[in-house]
Amino acid sequence: MAIDRITPAPPSPEAEAFAADRVNLLDPRLGARAVSCSDDFFASMDRMLSPATPIFAADEYDDNGKWMDGWESRRRRTGGNDHCIVRLGQPGRPQRVDIDTSFFTGNYAPSASIEACISDSEVPGEDAGWITVLPAVELQGNSHNLFELPSFSLHGDSAVTHLRLSIYPDGGVARLRVYGEVAYDWSEASDETTDLAALLQGGRPVAWNDSHYGPPHVLLAPGRGENMGDGWETRRRREPGNDWIIVELGHPGSIDSVLVDTAHFKGNFPESCSIQAAMVPDMGKAALIASSQFWPELMDRRQLTADAEHPFDGLASIGPVNYVRFNIFPDGGVSRLRLLGKPAK
Repeated sequence: MAIDRITPAPPSPEAEAFAADRVNLLDPRLGARAVSCSDDFFASMDRMLSPATPIFAADEYDDNGKWMDGWESRRRRTGGNDHCIVRLGQPGRPQRVDIDTSFFTGNYAPSASIEACISDSEVPGEDAGWITVLPAVELQGNSHNLFELPSFSLHGDSAVTHLRLSIYPDGGVARLRVYGEVAYDWSEASDETTDLAALLQGGRPVAWNDSHYGPPHVLLAPGRGENMGDGWETRRRREPGNDWIIVELGHPGSIDSVLVDTAHFKGNFPESCSIQAAMVPDMGKAALIASSQFWPELMDRRQLTADAEHPFDGLASIGPVNYVRFNIFPDGGVSRLRLLGKPAK
């Protein structure tokens, strides 16, 4: 593709605010994948789950026609509608949906609905007990279509393993984002050390002061970052102070060691970092941010270097905690944060 003919989708503050403090349950970095669709003649179903911002390549064509960054079916001539089944990387509780039709204008799906189920099968059949979690809604082209999901229950819980996006009658969707909470089962947790903040185990960022260059959620994602865009990065600070992020652990526990990874951050890594932590009740975001300034120090200020993993031990003994505040000085980018310890019984 010619770089000068590629247009990225513009940022959407509304969509970013809509996604804040929730995990994208359909992030491939968590193991989510598209497993089946009725048709993806023009654009592969896999593209619909890409964590990257959609792009438009003006002069790009393939054997089937115009290359589009998303999932696009052919024009139906026989009635009916198209659908795509996606599997969550971990069972999760969906709460919000963004059906993004960026760059789909005369070819977007005009309407869509979403069903959910719990299944051990890779591709659940009609006998999987699908329930509708988003009734058919109208979509706008080249837009973020944002919807709050109503409360629902499957076998007494709202955790699901699969979603089925149906579009009416056909067309294209650039990205499907489903925001919610990972439903990790801590009842079988052992006494072994684990990453208490891992996204796959229910950890999540809940508040931060800045994420200009990189989303905060990937800080807790599996594996090492693939590039400088795969991490949390703040803008250049031009005033006194430092940047920070508050993380809710997947389960309360005692943190014994920390790993801070600055992979790919070379001219923009933080000079140093520190961690505060506490066991606090649910008090709302504003109160949580205010109180976090006075939490006990779990890890004193430690120096960081470029493009490296930094294991830290010798932490303060403050007992079980359920929130941490990760401070970076003064600003910069961090690829991954691991908070290693044992879950509280």
